[in-house]
Amino acid sequence: MKIGILGGTFDPIHSGHLVVAEVVRVWLELALVLFVPAGQPWLKANNIISVAAHRLEMVRLAIAGRPYFQLSTLELEREGPTYTVDTLLALKKKGGSKDETFFILGWDNLVDLPRWHQPVKLISLCRLLAVPRVGCPVPDLAELDKELPGLASRVILLDKPEIDISASVVRERVCRGLSIGSLVPQAVAEYISEHGLYK
Repeated sequence: MKIGILGGTFDPIHSGHLVVAEVVRVWLELALVLFVPAGQPWLKANNIISVAAHRLEMVRLAIAGRPYFQLSTLELEREGPTYTVDTLLALKKKGGSKDETFFILGWDNLVDLPRWHQPVKLISLCRLLAVPRVGCPVPDLAELDKELPGLASRVILLDKPEIDISASVVRERVCRGLSIGSLVPQAVAEYISEHGLYK
């Protein structure tokens, strides 16, 4: 079975996340895409992020009614810093070694991958699906392969969808009292309003 994994802080999850997941799912004929909200992402250790319960519920609301999307609380249940390699190992153990795993990330994150925790182990556990980020140049796989040998052969570099939405823009618009109706699912917008998030 082919499974896509889309991890992130999801603070909040937005329509861009859903578009990326659906495009990748259809293109690769994935059985499902697993949304994995981060617990304590070590690369964002100095950032203030919303409590896990809010981020989890927003993902749950966003993917409701979409049978090919599933939610994993694996990282939220783990104490301490969150490392993708540990998540992939846990999912492999849970789902069995027969599953083919595709980790979905943006071009910007792909460029940073050599800095991630145990990147050599990480790329041995999955294929990487790198999607465009507006304003981010196309990653130079040859250069990245010099930093992390074997990386280029594990990457599928996509040129679409090109999403011009970010969680930081959503938070900023909420803070300024502007509409976010076109940026997040309606249920997520209502949840943000109801709980007074990002004010």
